[in-house]
Amino acid sequence: MPNKTSFVIGTRKSELALVQTYHVRDMLQAKYPQYTFTIKGMTTMGDEILNKALSKIGEKALFTKELEVALEKGSVDLVVHCLKDLPTVLPPGMLLGAIMEREDPRDALVLSKKCQGYTLQTLPAGSVIGTSSLRRVAQLKRHYPHLKFIDVRGNLNTRIAKLDDENELYQGIILAVAGLVRLGKKDRISQILSPEDSLYAVSQGALGIECRANDNDTIALLEALNHDETRLVCLAERSLMRTLEGGCSVPIGVNTKLEGKKLKLHGLVSNLDGQEMVKFEDEISVDADTRDKREALAEQLGLSVANTLLKRGADKILKELGHSLNK
Repeated sequence: MPNKTSFVIGTRKSELALVQTYHVRDMLQAKYPQYTFTIKGMTTMGDEILNKALSKIGEKALFTKELEVALEKGSVDLVVHCLKDLPTVLPPGMLLGAIMEREDPRDALVLSKKCQGYTLQTLPAGSVIGTSSLRRVAQLKRHYPHLKFIDVRGNLNTRIAKLDDENELYQGIILAVAGLVRLGKKDRISQILSPEDSLYAVSQGALGIECRANDNDTIALLEALNHDETRLVCLAERSLMRTLEGGCSVPIGVNTKLEGKKLKLHGLVSNLDGQEMVKFEDEISVDADTRDKREALAEQLGLSVANTLLKRGADKILKELGHSLNK
């Protein structure tokens, strides 16, 4: 067991990030009552730049870079991330020490109080839906061309406040189910989007715990937080994302299921308006005698699905996206 007796947990300062980090701390404290766990909140570039769409900022580590600098310097021992915000290639010397059990990964429609009872299908033509996700916009524009989608930034509570402000123009916003559940706002969900409507973001709903690769004490500590099924599905998704070299500036969606020993991954790449879209689904048996072998098979599936998407036209979409987003 660890030689250290005190550990510092790094996190962003948003309410959702802190709720998630308190959850991690409480789990660690219950498992290791003999150790001390303290929380250190930090502000990231993504938290500070609120007047610009995420896709226009051009930084892959928007919500993680400052946390990883603190980790490298040793001022924190582990960092709690929304795994979807963590780049698929970690900085040298860093390790994804744990992936915790995933909350519902799907997207949800949250409607303003004056629009209760509607769905995306039944909202009046011209209704305004807020989301900062290119992935959501691309898919939903394709299915619901009668709606207007505009950018909305800020943390989850800020976005809900904008929705509820009668002076704002939103009839609804799209948020992750997981964030709403963790903040006790499940009652605000008007509609959970099916995979037919919106494949979700890579690793959405899962928490990832990052630590230093040479910190054996923390690595040993984090092992208790790992959830094997979530590790498999998220490693497959992250492998797909890594192969496509995507981030928040690219409309990439997934839907992943582990059924017994069979891992299924459905991937999507789209252009910005959803008119060009490539999808592919495949599966692999993860029946192996060690976790490392099972995880290697999961990553192999992600690589395979990504390469097939590229062969079927995703390469051209990604190339065109690169040009349009850099203008």
